[in-house]
Amino acid sequence: MNKNTKRTLALVLSMLMLLGSFAVGASADEVKRISCVMNENGSTSRGFSWYTYENGASDLQIVKTEDFDGTFANAVSYEGTTGTYRDQHIHKVYVTDLEAGVSYTYRVGDADKDLWGETCTVTTDDGDDSFSFITIADVQASSDENFAHASLTLKGALEVAPEASFIANLGDYVNDNTNDEWDWYFKNFAFANNAYTQVPVAGNHDGNITNKLNTNCFKNTFALDESDNQSLEGVYYSFDYGNAHIAVLNTNDMYPMTQAQRNWLINDMKQSDATWKIIMMHRSLYSAGKNINKPDTVIMRNVLLPIIDELGIDMVYAGHDHMYLRTTQVYGDAAVEGTEYVTETVNGESITFALDPKGTVYTLPSTAGTKRYGVNEDAMKPILDVADEAFSTSDWGGCFCVTEIDGGKLIYKAYVVDDETQEIELVDTYAIKKTTGNTAEESTLDESLASTVFQYPINLITAIAQMLGSYFKMLFDLIGG
Repeated sequence: MNKNTKRTLALVLSMLMLLGSFAVGASADEVKRISCVMNENGSTSRGFSWYTYENGASDLQIVKTEDFDGTFANAVSYEGTTGTYRDQHIHKVYVTDLEAGVSYTYRVGDADKDLWGETCTVTTDDGDDSFSFITIADVQASSDENFAHASLTLKGALEVAPEASFIANLGDYVNDNTNDEWDWYFKNFAFANNAYTQVPVAGNHDGNITNKLNTNCFKNTFALDESDNQSLEGVYYSFDYGNAHIAVLNTNDMYPMTQAQRNWLINDMKQSDATWKIIMMHRSLYSAGKNINKPDTVIMRNVLLPIIDELGIDMVYAGHDHMYLRTTQVYGDAAVEGTEYVTETVNGESITFALDPKGTVYTLPSTAGTKRYGVNEDAMKPILDVADEAFSTSDWGGCFCVTEIDGGKLIYKAYVVDDETQEIELVDTYAIKKTTGNTAEESTLDESLASTVFQYPINLITAIAQMLGSYFKMLFDLIGG
């Protein structure tokens, strides 16, 4: 073989190797961490997001499921934005012109590269005031194995409520907020994330300055509200679904809660005439877990309980403390006296309803994961006094809740999925019946963080004083008890 032939062969081999390396690099990219989340209007709006290793376009193709023929040839296309986070690329697309009560099939990715994720579905609100939703909390796993086990809780929930309109995760998706943990979460929960609208709640492990200086993770993971309600530590937002108005709070913002978020919540709820007014949050106001007596929770209770009473909130769903608790009707941090109850048959089942009750019911659905707490018998008063149910699911299983709303009736049920057998057990039920509606009112408190920041020193001093007062009261209760 002469020199020219050898050189030619070497050049050809080099080119093949170079092309091969490009091919490997291209095939190494993937569409991952797909989510479809609720935006302002449950009938017409959704936010779509996903991650890739390499930079590229952010394309969504979506078609009515009844028209889907196995291809996306007749799909409507949307283009979104691309950003960079932790050396990977986050893609977001916001859609505001969906039709109400329609099932859609969609895929996300990069059309130019023909790089697509799995085929997914989503269904919009039909507005008929009859729907259900699932709540879970605190998956908070650190290994692929534990994420897989936690996913069994949600699989159990979808066995009980396959027609659920959306799934709310009350925070602490992950433990150490690493890329591996988020990948494990999305891999193990893809069966739900790819078929249902998600309602994400920011937990303290999901991106919090006080937790290993993790910041900006939550808003870079989900395509939530694009307004100023995003922060380094989370997002707060609200949406309408059926005859319910639901506000999702960012309880990482707790030192103390900014005046901007307080004012936003008041404006948001007062301006709604929805029959049902619901709050979802991470840190719980009523818990008998290990965190309830800590300063951040004490501050939060002092800040939020009067606001919730003022706004006439029906239900509050929260996590954080990895045990199960549900209160009776609570107002002014005390059990409401004289609540009237009526019993009716619903779908063949006898259900007892609180009739037009005053106050709010607070729920804490233990944890969907394996990190579980016992009952803290030293929880500040009056928490255990107003709890209809308070127990640990340690050595038992993961917990989930299903809420069914049908006009003026709300039925809440909690279940535990046995760790060993995956048997599903109903552990708690509560129901409310309302015969009167709500009226909207004008509320124009300043929601701007920039213009309300001057309130922070005053709020901080007030919060510390109230917290010290709460601790003196706890000490008095302990001595008196």
